[in-house]
Amino acid sequence: MGRPAVTDGMLRSFIGDGPRSLVERGFAVTGPALSMEEAGTAVTRFLHLYAALPADPASIYPGVPQTLARLTDAGHPIGLCTNKPQAIARSLLGELRLLPFFGAIIGGDSLPQRKPAPEPLLAVLAALNGPKADAVMVGDSANDVAAARAAGIASILVSYGYARGNPADLPTDKLIHHFPDLPEALDAIHLDHRRSHPTFPFGRS
Repeated sequence: MGRPAVTDGMLRSFIGDGPRSLVERGFAVTGPALSMEEAGTAVTRFLHLYAALPADPASIYPGVPQTLARLTDAGHPIGLCTNKPQAIARSLLGELRLLPFFGAIIGGDSLPQRKPAPEPLLAVLAALNGPKADAVMVGDSANDVAAARAAGIASILVSYGYARGNPADLPTDKLIHHFPDLPEALDAIHLDHRRSHPTFPFGRS
């Protein structure tokens, strides 16, 4: 559309608030901001191009399939709360052979609200029939922490991904540097909760 390309670093900083925000930010830093009508057209084209891209297995962070399998085998129901459109998220997971691990998927277009609002996260929990007391939000950004806090559940952040700024500065319950460390971090959160609520009967989450 006659605009200069954005850098990889700029693009990473635009990610996290859904495709419309990403597109609008991209245009805002490369020239005049788009009108509402122009933005709608640009977002539609972006989603068409994005959906047509094949998933790249190399984009999976190390240890993710094995860790998801370990959690599933241990009886933990897993859901996805993303600001990506639901159909695209489901398609990506299917192409990457990760879809069977997820019992519920709520996308940025599933509800009127998106992260950091709590409603999408609560909808995932409802679909999984999971109690809030046992739930943990695993993410990589301020939106994930804010959604978890608003929903009243614990959170774990990875130190890589698309966070703006330093993830260690965010008010998360645990910070991990490698995805295979997730099961131990979950156990630690549940142990801390048992200590503070010793009479609460925990199930697996």
